[in-house]
Amino acid sequence: MQSVGLAMKNIIIGMLLGVIMGGAGGFALGIFAFPYLFPPPPLNETVAHLDTGERLARGRFIHANPSDPVHYGRGGVSVYPALVHLEADFEVGPGPKYHVYLVPGDVTGDTAVEQTMFVDLGRLRAFSGSQNYPIPAGVDLADFQSLVIWCEQFGVLISPARLEVP
Repeated sequence: MQSVGLAMKNIIIGMLLGVIMGGAGGFALGIFAFPYLFPPPPLNETVAHLDTGERLARGRFIHANPSDPVHYGRGGVSVYPALVHLEADFEVGPGPKYHVYLVPGDVTGDTAVEQTMFVDLGRLRAFSGSQNYPIPAGVDLADFQSLVIWCEQFGVLISPARLEVP
């Protein structure tokens, strides 16, 4: 009789642990899958109405690691004295907590971006479409040769763009 009570107690504990573990796993999977299932709509911001000044640099986003089908980027970027403009053809693979960084040097898949003196321009607002990001006052654009999309949550380079003076 005592072993039946102990077996019943173990079954209940096992069921509770299963519910807790399943709930935690489902929550974690939901956080990962959310940007894929419910991406923000594409943006269509322009620079025509802004007093941006002359374009200082241009670049194109590239697929940093072609063997990784999830983390990719493409499209153009223009840099003005106080503004970074991701152009209408901009697109990256969806994911959580993407940020736009100005980074010194030429960024490749092997660059330790998180250990450089980058400038965080803010969180990426959409996975595609034209977007504007103000450059903080006092930032010397001559110190930065790349713009990257970086996943802060997982510390992963999504896509770099080498900035070139036209």
